[in-house]
Amino acid sequence: MKLTITEAAARLYIKEMDLQKGDCLRFFVRIGGVGSGGFSIGVMFDSPTERAYIIKQDGVIFFVEEDDFWYLNGMEIHYDEDLGFLQIQSPSFENIDHPEEKSKQDAN
Repeated sequence: MKLTITEAAARLYIKEMDLQKGDCLRFFVRIGGVGSGGFSIGVMFDSPTERAYIIKQDGVIFFVEEDDFWYLNGMEIHYDEDLGFLQIQSPSFENIDHPEEKSKQDAN
């Protein structure tokens, strides 16, 4: 599992969600919304389990639980401060209408 959250993106979450040192923010798969095949990323306050993938930035813990690795693995979360634009990229989902298409093509 690998998730990248740039410093600028972490600062955005910290500012907008009024996060304090020691707070934990979980990234998880949401069904619905704009994203790969009807999935998107949700965020919520939670505590990580021992199997969670953890990133620490500015005293805040950002994490993903094992059940959500399949979707978030390889994602990069960036924030362009000049444009005020949060961008989430994933090399796993080239075809956002059918996220399974790439893995099917790779199998051939």
